[in-house]
Amino acid sequence: MLQRKSLAQEVADLIKQDIQVGVYSVNEKLPSEPELMKKFGVGRSSVREAVKYLEQSGYVNVVQGVGTHVISTTGHQSLVSTLQQADLTELLEVRQFLETKIVEKAALNRNEDQLERMHVVLQKRNQFAKESRPEETVKADVEFHTILAESCGNRLLYELYKVVSVHLAQFFTERYLETETFIRSQKLHEDLFVQIKAQNPVKALKIIKQIIGTV
Repeated sequence: MLQRKSLAQEVADLIKQDIQVGVYSVNEKLPSEPELMKKFGVGRSSVREAVKYLEQSGYVNVVQGVGTHVISTTGHQSLVSTLQQADLTELLEVRQFLETKIVEKAALNRNEDQLERMHVVLQKRNQFAKESRPEETVKADVEFHTILAESCGNRLLYELYKVVSVHLAQFFTERYLETETFIRSQKLHEDLFVQIKAQNPVKALKIIKQIIGTV
C-alpha cells in the first residue's frame, strides 16, 4: 500500500530539488522559516520537520542562532537509497549494532545539556503515550534515541544514526497505531536514562538490549 507523503516531506523534497539544481549552493544559507513558510504556503511545524529531514539526509547543517546552511548537493543518497530498499530484519539489525555501541559510549561521554534534553523528551514520550497519540509518541521516542547518539561522542555514529532514525520513525509510525507498546517500555527507557546519567555502560547496555528486544 502506498503511503501518502506528509506535507513536511513534500516541502523537504522541493527544497532538495532546489539544492540539486543550484538554486541554493553549498555553504549558502537557506531562507528563514517565515520565508519558507510563505514560499510553500505551509505552517512553521511543516517547515521545521522538512529542515530536520534535510539535515538527517545530509543536505543541510542547522546551527542554533546562526541558521541552516547547505552542505551537500547529494546528501546521503546512496545510503538512503539502500535503507529504503532494506527489509525490516536488516533495518533492525543495523539499529541493534548502532545502538549497543552508542549506549556504551553515551554513558561515558554524555554532558549535562544532553541529559536535560533526554529527560525532557522522555517526559513527552510518556505524556503522548498516555494520551494515545502514536505519531507524537514515535517522534519523542526517536528523538530520545537520537540525543543518545549525539551523546556518544562519535560524530560518525551520530550521523549514521540520524539517517537510520528517519526510516525507523517511518517503520514505527506504520506499525504502531496505538501506544500500548510505548507505555510498557517507558520504565525501561527511564532506567536507561538513569544508567546513562550514572555513567554505567554495563547496565546501560543490558537495558538497551531489552528495549531493542521489545520491538
